[in-house]
Amino acid sequence: MWILIAGIGCRGKQQPLPEESSCRDLQQIKDSGELVVLTLYSSTSYFIYRGQEMGFQYELSQQFTRSLGVKLRVEVARNETELIHKLMAGEGDMIAYPLPITKERRDSLLFCGEEVITHQVVVQRSGNREKPLTDVTELIGKDIYVLPGKHYERLLNLDQELGGGIRIHVADEDSLSIEDLITQVVKKEIDYTVADNDVARLNKTYHPGLNIDLGISFDQRASWAVRSDCPELAEAANHWHLENQTSPAYTASMKRYFEISKSVLVPHAPLLSASRGQISVFDPLFRRYAREINWDWRLLASLAYKESNFDPDVVSWAGARGLMQLMPATARAMGVPEGRDFDPEESVKGAIRYLAATEKSLGMISDPDERLKFVLAAYNAGLGHIYDAMALAEKYGKNKFVWYDNVETFILLKSNEEYFTDPVCKNGYFRGTETYNFVREITARYEIYKEKIRE
Repeated sequence: MWILIAGIGCRGKQQPLPEESSCRDLQQIKDSGELVVLTLYSSTSYFIYRGQEMGFQYELSQQFTRSLGVKLRVEVARNETELIHKLMAGEGDMIAYPLPITKERRDSLLFCGEEVITHQVVVQRSGNREKPLTDVTELIGKDIYVLPGKHYERLLNLDQELGGGIRIHVADEDSLSIEDLITQVVKKEIDYTVADNDVARLNKTYHPGLNIDLGISFDQRASWAVRSDCPELAEAANHWHLENQTSPAYTASMKRYFEISKSVLVPHAPLLSASRGQISVFDPLFRRYAREINWDWRLLASLAYKESNFDPDVVSWAGARGLMQLMPATARAMGVPEGRDFDPEESVKGAIRYLAATEKSLGMISDPDERLKFVLAAYNAGLGHIYDAMALAEKYGKNKFVWYDNVETFILLKSNEEYFTDPVCKNGYFRGTETYNFVREITARYEIYKEKIRE
């Protein structure tokens, strides 16, 4: 539940804050024409997908910025402590991230805008043989896997409160993230883990079979924040949120990240008519335009199926459109006319131009078969995340020019804070599971198409 709160402030205990720089309150921000927000990379706050800035907190920041009539600039910190230090040092005007509200911070921060109530939940399958757990006492005798940190500490406290019996396992492998543990629950490799409710809600849109109803902690209030010497900016954020929380833009953002299903298509290979050598009604387009980039048309068909299931009218949760699922900005850059995103031929033409440009950007990969896998990965993730994964592969002694079992390993690790905050990464957090599966599913389906359909 998201509600308006009055401004309050706080100072962290762990280390001293830098001295405050000269204030940039609301009028100075309007005069400069730019609001600088500070945030963190995460699946619910800010990330880059297919070259586009995205994230729930990012979209709210856009909406607030538009209400002020200024431009938005985003600066990313490594953690909550750094967020506060950057704010106090004048490196940003506002923290656009749900910062936990504590008494210790009242001297230096005004909490403002929206407040989110967070708590920890048990993530479990809704289709367990036994019914999903509905009371914390049912955790006794159960194996539950968590990462080190607050989730582990909460379970230890809960175990003590219950008199013992919860079998707590610390998944301390460096390569694991909370979303990896949730995936393990989905795959039935483990039965239970713990996550913050917002992260759990987002992951449920990818895995509708999850149950996230059992809370195990007290509610924690969290909110955006500005410095205590910026009351006008805090008041503007409060006023904006009061009016914005029922707006179509706010509702659309909530649905995009926490309600709309993002579950992927089942990777099979439907054929319009195997006897007539037809994969889809769009085969003539695939045959015609694949030649322009020296692709087998059946590979282009496999890409199109994965993207849209051959539905030219589909719109993804992220806003990608049409047969080839180009993001609107990418479509415009590739020459697709405004309003023609759902035209199958324009979509294919735009995709071909984008694939050609992507292949050129990956020209350092000399093996054409390997380069093809990187091109597919970049089509899904955007080039920036592929470059990051290549840099990580090189740093950790893997071949950065080989996809399978090399670079694909590091696209998966980009959801882990240790890796996406590595200095060699320039594009931050990324949920790499989809890209990992994307390449494998398209290439596997292409092999099926080659067996059943003549070139």
